Amino acid sequence: MILSNKTNIMIVDDSALVRRVLSKELMKCPNFEVIGTAPDPYVARDMIAKKKPDVMLLDIEMPRMDGITFLRKMMQSLPIPTIIVSSLAQQGSTLALEAMRCGAVDVVTKPCEAYSIEEVIPLLIEKIKAAALVDVKKLQKQAATTSAFAKITSFTATTNRILVIGSSTGGTVALEKILPTFPRNCPGTLIVQHIPAGFSKTFADRLNTICDVHVKEAQNGDSVVNGQILIAPGNYHMWLKRDGGRYEVSIGGGEPLHYQRPCVEHLFNSTAEQAGKSAVGIILTGMGSDGAQGLLNMRNAGARTIAQDEASSVVWGMPGSAVKLNAAEFVLPLDKIVPKAMELLR
Repeated sequence: MILSNKTNIMIVDDSALVRRVLSKELMKCPNFEVIGTAPDPYVARDMIAKKKPDVMLLDIEMPRMDGITFLRKMMQSLPIPTIIVSSLAQQGSTLALEAMRCGAVDVVTKPCEAYSIEEVIPLLIEKIKAAALVDVKKLQKQAATTSAFAKITSFTATTNRILVIGSSTGGTVALEKILPTFPRNCPGTLIVQHIPAGFSKTFADRLNTICDVHVKEAQNGDSVVNGQILIAPGNYHMWLKRDGGRYEVSIGGGEPLHYQRPCVEHLFNSTAEQAGKSAVGIILTGMGSDGAQGLLNMRNAGARTIAQDEASSVVWGMPGSAVKLNAAEFVLPLDKIVPKAMELLR
C-alpha cells in the first residue's frame, strides 16, 4: 500500500510501443510516477526488488516467462498490487482471469483497434488508484479460503423475486466464493461486475462450471428466471425491465457512469423502479461509490439491502459509500451474505 503522495508504477510488457504509450499517458496524472518499465519478467524482477513499486501493470503473454508464472513467484516473495493488461483474445481473457485467482487485483483491456487509448487510460487510472489501496495478502487469503462458505441445499422456490448484485475491485474472487453456494432453484439473479468486454463471457463461462445454477453472459431480452444468473456484458450497461408478468434484461450502451460501463447504478435504479419490494440488493467489494445511491433507492422502494463489511472487503469503497448513505439494511461479512439474502428472498 502506498506511503507517499505519489503512486509508483512498474510496467511489464514485451511490446515497446505499449510500454511507451502507457508510460506517456500515465505520467500525465500528477499523482502517478512510472518508475520503471521492463520487457519481460526477468528484467522486471530485479527492477522491482530495487525500486519497490506500489502497483504493477503486467502483460500475460511474454517471452522467456509468462505473466502468470511471474505473478505466482512475485506473490510468494514480494506481493505487489497487480493489474493485468491483456488482449481481448480468448486465450488472453482466460489467462487474465486465472491471474486474478492467483492474486491480481483487476484486469484492463490492452489498447487496440476495438479499444482506443482514449478509452483505456481513464479506466486504467481509476483501477490503479483502487489497486494502490488493496491489501494483497488479504486478497490472496480470500482466494485460498473455502471452509467458511457453506452451500445452501434447501430453498423454497419463489416467483417474481429478484436478486441483484454489484461488485468491482476484488469482486471476481468474491463472486467465485459465494455463487457456488446458491441453491439450484435460486431466484433470478443479475450481476454487474466491473469487467471489460471479452472477459465477462469468459468469467460467466467459468462460473457456470463451478455453480449448480446456470450462469451466462446476459443478452438483450433474456428472461430473469429461477435457477439462472445473468452477468452484465463488459462495455454494456444492464437494466431490469418488467413486461407484464415477467422480468427481462435490457442491454445497451450509453456513457460510462462512475467511469464504468457496465455500472451498478443503472441495474439498481431500474430494479428499484421495476421490482420494488420484490427485490434484494447486494453491494460487494469495490473502489468508488458506484451503486451506493442505487442501493438506497432500492431500499426506499421497499427492497431489502445488504452491503459487504469492511473486514472482508478487498476495497471498502462501494459498500462503504452505501453504508454512509444508510442504504444497507444489513452489513455482513462475505460468508454471511448469501444465507441472509436467501432468507430475505423466501
